[in-house]
Amino acid sequence: MTIDPDTRRTRLIEDAYRIADDVLFPAAAEVDRSGEIPTSHWTQLADAGLFGIAAPEEAGGPGLGFEQVVEVLEVIISGCLSTGFTWLQHHGVVISLAGTTNSALRRELYDDAREGRVRAGVAYAGVVPTPPRMRATRTDRGWVFDGYAPFVSGWGIVDVLQVSARDVETDDVIAAIVPIDPCPPDIEVMPLHLGAVDASHTVALKISGLAVADERVVSRVTLDDFFASQNVGVRLNGTLPLGLLRRCTSLLDISGHSDAARAIRERSSHVRSRLDAGMADAAALIEARADAAQLALDATATLIAAEGGRALLRGSTPERLAREALFTLVAASRPQLKDLLVERFSGL
Repeated sequence: MTIDPDTRRTRLIEDAYRIADDVLFPAAAEVDRSGEIPTSHWTQLADAGLFGIAAPEEAGGPGLGFEQVVEVLEVIISGCLSTGFTWLQHHGVVISLAGTTNSALRRELYDDAREGRVRAGVAYAGVVPTPPRMRATRTDRGWVFDGYAPFVSGWGIVDVLQVSARDVETDDVIAAIVPIDPCPPDIEVMPLHLGAVDASHTVALKISGLAVADERVVSRVTLDDFFASQNVGVRLNGTLPLGLLRRCTSLLDISGHSDAARAIRERSSHVRSRLDAGMADAAALIEARADAAQLALDATATLIAAEGGRALLRGSTPERLAREALFTLVAASRPQLKDLLVERFSGL
């Protein structure tokens, strides 16, 4: 039966709430304790079509508006940050494949990525600093990547990795999608044991002489164009603290602290509006992202105070959410954000 586009979009959003509340949140404590995300989480997200939320309608996607995509991201993160953070990386690869001029690579991966049959991660932080941590050198058949990726999530969970590197000659940013199961011998994997969201299987990668054929390159852009597009990533990263805020306010309501929940919702709504307005202003966007991170700390502190001594028990929901709020201070952030938060918290 054919489903009209509006109904499809409505069902996607409804399914996101259902999965977050009925599947992810009840399992979140065990995910945190075990350091493992159940395979069934990925199956449910795929069956609901939630791996393809960023795909444009003309490319077979649901055609969600940006505001709807942000809502779905927040909702899934409110269920389980480990699952949501790992799954969040996937959407950047779907967008890359939808827009690539590499038609063969698109035919190979796009449909499977959109449907969740292939899970994807990203390693782009190596091109952000100057000098870059990840470099690409041109060869007769493609490229050779060398460098260091300090924070790559989903290792052992994702099937392919989009790696970005700067061309040593032009400084253009070359992005390639490479299979990582099995792991290529040119990639050395160093596991990172995180105090929160450890189930994301985050690692650091040392890449030495990784040959990348032209057929694996999904995009090439100037460095200026790369940085010009980063506001979208910062905005989507803002769904991490806002997702925690959704869960904190819900729990405050349940515990009988509805006035506190209402106050935090009003503050989070204001921050969300400023994040949206900041898409055209990088400085304003970073300011709003810092406010979101700080509010997540306030919300988890409120929840702990409301819960009392039980909240201090290792593995309790307030204790876990507090650790996760700390995670949102630095995960997938930018140097400007870190500097701003240091100034705020230190009173500089």
